[in-house]
Amino acid sequence: MLLLAGPATAWADYALNMTRGVTQVSGEVYDLHMLVMIICTVVGIGVFGIIIYSLINHRKSKGAVASQFHESTTVEIIWTTIPLVILILIAIPATGTLLKIEDSSDADVTIKVT
Repeated sequence: MLLLAGPATAWADYALNMTRGVTQVSGEVYDLHMLVMIICTVVGIGVFGIIIYSLINHRKSKGAVASQFHESTTVEIIWTTIPLVILILIAIPATGTLLKIEDSSDADVTIKVT
């Protein structure tokens, strides 16, 4: 009986996610949120996959000896460049959306403070 109730909840409105707004800009904010969530999920799955792979294949009981890569410039450049590229890929659409949020060129009301 419990297994039959599972698919019904998939069609329900999921309350833990960000809701899509009514305006065009709020829709873009929602799309940006979902893009960043997908990127974070892919990165998380990749990191956990590498951790599980390392735990299984390099455990002490298999007799594995760890290789030494202390002060390896190549490894340090790689693990600095990958997060930098990910942040740039997130920052480009975020900047465009932020500029659209702050755009006041077609304002309906102008307030002068004296």
